[in-house]
Amino acid sequence: MIIRKFVNMIRTVITPEKQDISIHVPESYIGKQIEVLMYDIDELKQEESINQKKVSDLRGKLNLSDEQYKDFQSHIKDLRNEWERDI
Repeated sequence: MIIRKFVNMIRTVITPEKQDISIHVPESYIGKQIEVLMYDIDELKQEESINQKKVSDLRGKLNLSDEQYKDFQSHIKDLRNEWERDI
């Protein structure tokens, strides 16, 4: 297991008031590669709520017949059992 320790890591959340953002980096960061991430937290929360759907929520989306749906459910149960057995 690799454990990384970030001594000078800076993380913050901002709400921009205009399209331009200016950042000042610590002096110890000068000349080093740094990573800057920018994403909309609301979009991330929306994506998380979408991913919390159950397989049964997809039945109408997949256009499965009753028999196909039962086979699919059986396959999902088998996968779960296999996963739990391997753990």
